[in-house]
Amino acid sequence: MKRFLISVLPFVLVVLGPAPARAAEPVALIQIDGVISPVTVRLVSMAIDRAQAEKAQALIIQLDTPGGLERSMRSIVQRELNAEVPVIVFVGPTGARAASAGVFITMAAHVAAMAPATNIGAAHPVAVGGGQMDKVSAKKIENDAAAFARTIATERGRNAEWAEKAVRASVSATEREAVKLKVVDLIADNIADLLVKIDGKTVKTVKGPVTLRTADAPIKKVEIGFRDRFLMIITDPNIAYILMMIGMLGIFFELSNPGVILPGVLGGISLLLAFFAFQTLPINYAGVLLIVFGVILLIAEIKVVSHGILSIGGIISMLLGSIMLFDAPEAGIRVSWWVILPTVGTTAAFFAFAVTAGVRALFQKPTTGYSGLIGQVAVARSPLDPAGEVFVQGERWRAVAEGGAVAEGEPVTVTGIDGLTLKVTKATGL
Repeated sequence: MKRFLISVLPFVLVVLGPAPARAAEPVALIQIDGVISPVTVRLVSMAIDRAQAEKAQALIIQLDTPGGLERSMRSIVQRELNAEVPVIVFVGPTGARAASAGVFITMAAHVAAMAPATNIGAAHPVAVGGGQMDKVSAKKIENDAAAFARTIATERGRNAEWAEKAVRASVSATEREAVKLKVVDLIADNIADLLVKIDGKTVKTVKGPVTLRTADAPIKKVEIGFRDRFLMIITDPNIAYILMMIGMLGIFFELSNPGVILPGVLGGISLLLAFFAFQTLPINYAGVLLIVFGVILLIAEIKVVSHGILSIGGIISMLLGSIMLFDAPEAGIRVSWWVILPTVGTTAAFFAFAVTAGVRALFQKPTTGYSGLIGQVAVARSPLDPAGEVFVQGERWRAVAEGGAVAEGEPVTVTGIDGLTLKVTKATGL
């Protein structure tokens, strides 16, 4: 019987074929771009929860950030350190960066990778709210951030000394330098290349060691909903700045022209959205006050004739406030010059137009009322010798001729008004 089974077994294997290979578990992917804010915390938390619920073998966070709020960064790092699913941070695509808060998020990942031509570093803490901290407070915050960077690096087996320098001295590194310094694990051209290079790597999670099998794993992208996309857009410093300017101008229009309603509604909504964005950004309140003061000076120019002095002061104040608005060394958390100059220029042009129109109206000859009748040409409806009637601006008026009698039908010029009687003279040059 044994010999029979041995002889038959090859034929059975040919008929049945090899056992089907088990499909690789998917890898979740979410893209995080821009400032690290409470919206970012929500997105990362949602992505980790979804990856765990859908049994993904790992979550890739493709990161490109200039930094952001320290509070939000710590929340994200905490989620990474306590994630049951391996979290892979990929600083990409080419040209991306992980600056400031991005350093902590990258180093807290189970696997940290960077695309070519990317950089990481400059994690020195910046005060939120403008102004200067006293030396004791600044040192406390710096020491706290440095200790946090060291403990993250030590936990993940990365270069704790470099992590501390990134906080204290704002050092940065290219992708090649970061791998050489053991700040990150590897360089990958793209997500597909990353999956191949981390295949077989074992990482430690809160549930124990996990070996990644990602070479042929399908990628399941975590879609960001409209609400979160909208919130991410308005937390962009440039968008927040524009919303603030629109809000102030809208409120000004409504106060200048009560009852128009639309400018007030749009201005109120824009200001509320700007305030929401400001709570997630390192705002310098001196910059906000300078912008508000600049708008006040431009409004005052309409009411007070200063021969342009108030307008010039308002433009300078708005420009300085726009430059100082966000108190951060990173370019990505400041307002772009390509946004500041057109916005300030458009606002100044509008107020200049309003002032010019007001001055022109001030010196323009009246066209209505008693004053508007002076100089008008009328037609005699009856002989004026000296009193009679004339027709002017669609109305009949009692008139008295000065300088000689006027025949019926002759043109006359209104020279004055005495109560309800017009003073007229014969029209010349007609």
